[in-house]
Order: sequence, then structure tokens, then C-alpha cells
Amino acid sequence: MQRTITRILLVFFGLVEVPVGLWPLISPTGFYQDFPGFRSGWVAMDGPFNEHLLRDFGGLNLALAALLIGAAVIGTTAVARLAAVSALLFGAPHFFYHLGHVGHFERIDQVLILATTGLGMLLPLALLLVPGRRVSSPATP
Repeated sequence: MQRTITRILLVFFGLVEVPVGLWPLISPTGFYQDFPGFRSGWVAMDGPFNEHLLRDFGGLNLALAALLIGAAVIGTTAVARLAAVSALLFGAPHFFYHLGHVGHFERIDQVLILATTGLGMLLPLALLLVPGRRVSSPATP
């Protein structure tokens, strides 16, 4: 069984992925021009508009959100670890790409991009490190 902290992290991480998934599906151009919303242009500054890529990215983020939240609902440690590995397989390459490609952004954006994509790698690692809850066997008379 999962610990409470595991469920909280899974749900939090899953809920963060929902808007990142929905936005490019609902408005690929808006996502391209305005992501992350409070500092615009992160995606636009990194290459030309590609609707196909943005829709795929949105779908991937929604799938990841469903997996993370579903793992919290199911409640087993094995499923939580599977969700964490899946998130790590997405988050690590995403972080390492940005680690080498932020030079053309303002300093504050560099910090924000590396911090947010770094969390996308650190949260799954944290989930993997949380030990599962031991299930005590029922006492036999």
C-alpha cells in the first residue's frame, strides 16, 4: 500500500499535468505563443510552430496526468512506482534538453525553465524513494 505522501505527490503531479495537457489540445497556437502564461514565449522562442508536435505533447501530458492520478486512486506501491518511472522517463530527457538550451532566454526565464523542468524529474525520483507502507498480516488465533 502507498503512504499518504505518495498519494499527495501523485495527485499534485497529476493535477499539474492536466492544464499542460489540455492547453495545447484546446489552443495549440495559444500554447505556443503564451506558455507558461505568467512569462510568455517559452515555446515560441525555441523553434517554429508545429501543431502536430504540440497536440502530441498535450496528449502525452494528459496521459501522464491520468496515470499519476490513477496510481493514487489504485493505491498500490507497484502502480505508484510504475507511474513514477513513466514520469521520470518523460521528465529527465525534457530537463536535460532544457539544461543545454536556455541561453537565448532572459536570466529569470532560464531559472524558471530549469526549476520547473527539474521538478518534473525530481518529483518522480522522490516518489520512487518513498518506501511502501507495510501491510501487516492478520493475527492468527
